[in-house]
Amino acid sequence: MLVTQQKVLRRFWYPVLPVDRLADGPKPFTLLGENLALWRDSTGAVHAVEDRCCHRTAKLSPGWVDGDWIVCPYHGWAYDGAGACKRIPQAKDPARAMRFGVKPFRATARYGYVWVALEEPLFGIPEFEEHDAPGFRTIHQFYEPWAAAGLRVMENSFDWAHFSFVHRATFGDQDQPDPAKSEIDAHPWGFEARTVAPVVNRGDAARITGVAAERTERRMTARWYMPFARKLHIEYPSGTRHSIVTIATPVDDANSMICQWIYRNDTEDQVKAADAIAFDRKITGEDKEILEATDWDVPLDRNSGIEFHMPSDRPGLIMRDMLKALLAAHGESEMRRDGPVAAPRAAE
Repeated sequence: MLVTQQKVLRRFWYPVLPVDRLADGPKPFTLLGENLALWRDSTGAVHAVEDRCCHRTAKLSPGWVDGDWIVCPYHGWAYDGAGACKRIPQAKDPARAMRFGVKPFRATARYGYVWVALEEPLFGIPEFEEHDAPGFRTIHQFYEPWAAAGLRVMENSFDWAHFSFVHRATFGDQDQPDPAKSEIDAHPWGFEARTVAPVVNRGDAARITGVAAERTERRMTARWYMPFARKLHIEYPSGTRHSIVTIATPVDDANSMICQWIYRNDTEDQVKAADAIAFDRKITGEDKEILEATDWDVPLDRNSGIEFHMPSDRPGLIMRDMLKALLAAHGESEMRRDGPVAAPRAAE
C-alpha cells in the first residue's frame, strides 16, 4: 500500500513534532509526502501550512515568527495560521486587501506534540487515559525516523511470535517459539487485543518490572488506532504498570517518524526515567533493525500470494482487512508499486 496515494489516510490526526522544538522558530515536516511549515504564535497556539511561499515558492520553514505570523525568509511576506498573506513589505499601499495565501492544515497540541490532519479527520486524537490519571507519570522516550512502513511497525507491535527471535537478547526465549494467544475486540477506530505472555528477565529488567524472578509474565492490553497508532498497557505481577504509546507518523511511502512515550505508575525515586527509556530503547532498537529490513509496500490482500501467513499473524491481518475496508468505503483502490489493485468482482 502506497500511503501517499491513499487519500483517506489524510483524514487522520498524526503527531508530527514535539511542541518544544518550536521554541526557537518554525520547523519543517513532511507528512504523507506533503511538505509542512510549523510554528507557534504569540499565544502558544500551533499552526501548519504548506511549506512554500506563494510569491516565489521559497520554503517558509527557514523563516521566523513575527507575533502570530510566519515570515518568508526570501522577501518577508508574512502569513497567518489560516494561510492568508497578511503583509508584503514591498507593497506601496499597506491597506490593500490581499486575497491570496498558502494552503493551511488543521493543527493542535496534545501530549507534548503538534498533531496535524491534512483533511477533515474521521476520528479524534486517541484518548490515553493514563495521561491524566493520578499516580501515573509521563516519560517521553524518543522521536526518530525509521526506514519502515507504518503498517509494518503496527503489525510488529501485535506480533507476539517475534518475541522469541527478535528479542532473544532482551526478554524473548528462543527455546519457546509458540506465541501467546490473543483475545481481540474490534471497534470502529481499530481494535483491542489482550494476552498474557511469558518473558525472561534479563539485565536491568528486574528493577524496571519490579519482578526479581528469572522469568515472569506480561499481562498486556494493546489498542490499535487506525492507521498507525498503538498503546500497549503492560501489567507485571509486581503491580508495576508500563504503558507504551507508539505512533508511526507516515513521512512518505517508505519512511515513518516514530513518536514514543510511556506512562508508569511509579516515581523517579523508584525507577529513574533515564533507566526506563534505556530499557525500552534496547528493545525498540531490535525492532527497528528487523523492520528496516522489510518491504515497505505492504499488500493489504491476505490472498495476494506475495506474503504467506500463520495463525499468530491474526492481529496484523485484521489491520489489513480493516484498512482495505476503509479504502473501499471511501471509493479507493489499494495503490501499490505496480499500480492499483483491482477491486474483487461481484459474484454473478
